[in-house]
Amino acid sequence: MEPEEEKPQYGEPRKYDPTFKGPIHSRGCTDIACCVLFIVAILAYVAVGILAWSQGDPRKVIYPTDSRGQFCGHAGTPLEKKPLLFYFNIMKCASPMVLLEFQCPTTQMCVAKCPDKFMTLVKARLIPSEFEYYKQFCKEGVTNQMSVPDILKGGLCPAMLTPSKSFTRRCFPALAGKDGSITVGNSSGFDDGTGTIREAKDLVDGVKNATVVMEARQVVMKVFEDYTHSWYWILLGLVIAMLTSLLFIVLLRFLAGIMVWVMIVMVILVIGYGIFHCYMEYAALKGAAGSNVTLQDLGFQTDITVYLQIRQTWLAFMIILAIVEVVIILILIFLRKRILIAIALIKEASRAIGHVMSSLFYPLFTFLLLAMVIAYWAVTAVFLSTSNEPVYKVFNETECMHSRMNCEPANFSTSAMKADCQDSECLFAFYGGETAYHKYLIGLQFYNVFLFFWCANFVTALGQMTLAGAFSSYYWAFVKPDDMPAFPVFAALGRSLRYHTGTLAFGSLILSIVQIIRVLLEYIDHKLKGAHNKCTRFLLCCLKCCFWCLEKFVKFLNRNAYIMVAIYGKNFCTSAKDAFFLLMRNMIRVAVLDKVTDFLLFLGKLLIVGIVGIFAFFFFSGRVKAFEDTAPHLHYYWVPILTVVVGSYLIAHGFFSVYAMCVDTLFLCFCEDLERNDGSAERPYLMSSTLHDILWEDKEPPESQGAEEEGDPPPSEAQI
Repeated sequence: MEPEEEKPQYGEPRKYDPTFKGPIHSRGCTDIACCVLFIVAILAYVAVGILAWSQGDPRKVIYPTDSRGQFCGHAGTPLEKKPLLFYFNIMKCASPMVLLEFQCPTTQMCVAKCPDKFMTLVKARLIPSEFEYYKQFCKEGVTNQMSVPDILKGGLCPAMLTPSKSFTRRCFPALAGKDGSITVGNSSGFDDGTGTIREAKDLVDGVKNATVVMEARQVVMKVFEDYTHSWYWILLGLVIAMLTSLLFIVLLRFLAGIMVWVMIVMVILVIGYGIFHCYMEYAALKGAAGSNVTLQDLGFQTDITVYLQIRQTWLAFMIILAIVEVVIILILIFLRKRILIAIALIKEASRAIGHVMSSLFYPLFTFLLLAMVIAYWAVTAVFLSTSNEPVYKVFNETECMHSRMNCEPANFSTSAMKADCQDSECLFAFYGGETAYHKYLIGLQFYNVFLFFWCANFVTALGQMTLAGAFSSYYWAFVKPDDMPAFPVFAALGRSLRYHTGTLAFGSLILSIVQIIRVLLEYIDHKLKGAHNKCTRFLLCCLKCCFWCLEKFVKFLNRNAYIMVAIYGKNFCTSAKDAFFLLMRNMIRVAVLDKVTDFLLFLGKLLIVGIVGIFAFFFFSGRVKAFEDTAPHLHYYWVPILTVVVGSYLIAHGFFSVYAMCVDTLFLCFCEDLERNDGSAERPYLMSSTLHDILWEDKEPPESQGAEEEGDPPPSEAQI
């Protein structure tokens, strides 16, 4: 009895097909059901946007709202010249109820300017000129004949004014001195014999409790000011990053081998300079006053520049950079033999990009589509969040049965609520509603977020499949470029949209579901923070970690599935299975070849970010005297530096993503080339001679391959 043949563990390898010439042309539509679902979801998304735009009012975000629900500073209204919101007693905003009701339980009114001096109602009432100034911050109807008790009983004026500054069009007390202490005007002005000193002390105690919040708001305001003063320099830095990335890609096209080694050396030198600079800063602070304070003793500071004045910060930077430098050097030493193979693959990618030069500009198209998706999501989110109706509630000083109940400000003065609670007021609380639309508003917001993920992933998937189709047509062309399409990128884009919209929607839907689950886990963790025990916290941490790993795996699988779809035109599940089995049959190559090229391309992005970041640091920090008069004067020079660094990485990632997609496509084609062909005259490899020589320099000549075809094991992958 003949023994049964053992089936391959990871599917059947591809067989030789003399008619196969690259991406097939006779293909049909795939995953039609998901395509229909995606179109219906997009139409529903448009309907949600139209509904939100018809119900929403973005003025609720732009303009602050007073106690009557009126917009401060809105053009064409009586409050046009009163753009700022003033609180009668801002200390009530520190109440925990604000987190639940989203509104301070105090009278709010629109004013032309914030008060700039401390003043009590009792003292101002005694001086006519002071009382005229005071009435700017009172309700209408206050006359000189009214007494102080009558004014306070009717809630017509605040008990006192404090020096305030405008922030986000709202008047907040400007009580923090330069040394961080809390002061309130001139103490001599408090002694008016009416207990004002005690009130002022209570005010100071309340302000001290809110010092951290006020400082954080000041930091945000200063950061915003820094952006307004440096946005054009930030834009220039991003343009430089784009030109540098483009120049690097062009040089990589013609000098791939040299540029890779230059890139490796430059990364090591840039990080080495960072270590040297941190050491010089560390040494320069030796003996400086206050420089030996530890980070633990310093605690949290809203002014980040404070951390740069202590030695421990620069020591930490130096240690981190030294560790990164050592890790990179060790990786390069360990992978020194594989780098030659990776360089050969990058050279092949450079040749492919040379024949498909339009692929370098495809990220601009992807960026444009993503910008449209982000803009639609943001505008819809704003209109949805502002489509509620104003809700008014009863606020009172003493105990009242109607407290926090809904009310109507128009007839509140004559209502039974006012009769039962004489000191109560009907104030604007928040925006809400009782209609079906308002009840399901949170669901519409969730749908907006989910469709944002789905559309963004769809755009990314479209770019990956388009580039994969273009580069695979290069690899499988027997005579390059004669056997390639005239416009490979446009041809691949047309095939992707015409036949595989459903497949793109299917893959992006799976990824979007995983991402929305991660968002929900973060939301639950945020809501339950401080309430859940160690067990639930551990469970949430495990779930977040698992779904993070799942998202990475789905992205990896989708990317390779799109390559197979671009070549063979099959549906998503079949292509994902074929790609997974092909990678598993070449697991060693995936580990030591494909990922090495990813590491080298990451070093390229790191180099561009490092170069642009160093120039941005010297420019914005004023370390170079030539730039002292040109650089803008900023509160925090790290704001534009971080913006330029992050933007440079995103730009470099956009350009290098073309190379990464090209490498991944050629790698899968290379693995299939090894299975389809054997290097003989009848079945020649389509890989380049350089890549062939490096990969198979120790391989036996084709004449000895007959034994393989009769059942002998294939050549060992140890050579790779």
